[in-house]
Amino acid sequence: MRGVTVKVSRASVVAALVVVLAACTPSESPQPSGSAAASATPSATASASLPASAITFDQIPDLVAAVQPSVVSVLRPDGLGSGVVWSADGVIVTNNHVVAGAASLKVAFADGQRVSAELIATDPLADLAVIRADRDGLPAATFAPSLPRVGELALAIGNPIGFEDSVTQGIISGLHRAIPGAAQRAPSLVDLIQTDAAISPGNSGGALVNERGEVVGVNVAYIPPNSVGAVSIGFAIPSPTVINIVQQVLESGVAVHPYTGIRPVTLTPQLAQRFNLKADHGVVVLAVESGGPAEAAGITPGDVITEIDGKRIDTAEDLLAAVAEHAPGDAVSVTLLRDGQEKSVTLILGEFPVSG
Repeated sequence: MRGVTVKVSRASVVAALVVVLAACTPSESPQPSGSAAASATPSATASASLPASAITFDQIPDLVAAVQPSVVSVLRPDGLGSGVVWSADGVIVTNNHVVAGAASLKVAFADGQRVSAELIATDPLADLAVIRADRDGLPAATFAPSLPRVGELALAIGNPIGFEDSVTQGIISGLHRAIPGAAQRAPSLVDLIQTDAAISPGNSGGALVNERGEVVGVNVAYIPPNSVGAVSIGFAIPSPTVINIVQQVLESGVAVHPYTGIRPVTLTPQLAQRFNLKADHGVVVLAVESGGPAEAAGITPGDVITEIDGKRIDTAEDLLAAVAEHAPGDAVSVTLLRDGQEKSVTLILGEFPVSG
């Protein structure tokens, strides 16, 4: 039935994550003959010949032609995903879940050439990985240094279910999105870009591109229509996050993330009633790591965190996204409820290193 609004539960969306994160196409799907490789360095714009202002519909093919070569196929024995050329010496960015556990890796390029690749480093917390293809002289994509604006043109480029060099068009639908349930199942799925450009299995690790040919995000997830009635809800890791993580892992092999030492869970009416919590929103602290930042700040299990730096916190994903805006060593103001009384504490964030 068309035109019907379907209300879905948080549990239904969480269940959909099993499909959302399975965005590496299995090997029985059609294999791509190649993918991409664009013509710019990380400091140059791939679409330099195109105007910086809004483009017309008939200019989109030129935009695609300029950027599409920078998106490659990442092949593993049991499946495939996508990747984006970072630098001319063969460095490629993709999702961690595209390469995790792979016995071997190959990269397919737009000219049909396939070469072997090695894993340089991964950051499971951000769901990013850096690999190096055995090929140099590659034209690299441009990663935008700042977030896009809601409503901007968005093109998703990748290899959905093995259809190489596929392009879907949409807009930037939202910023700072968190998929419900991500805090417990996949902490990387917070502070994401939302787009209605169709994203499917195999798009993972591919590029979300703006009208200037800049990569504004690395495609990472989507909510399948047949699971919760969603239509064209896809997500990408923002380019500033990608730039930060990739630079860290290339320099030191690891990426360092801010860490609270808290195990959070979203406050629900059921939890509030069961434990007699005098709060109508927030995040319940289930556990506090011994010797961690939260314990040092005086946060205890059973506290309900309602604000971070004055920003309302409604879900565990809100908490993770708020913390992700900071660096280890930063001080954040935490407002919490304890025994029905509001309390403010200063939390000095620690480091949560992710090994490569």
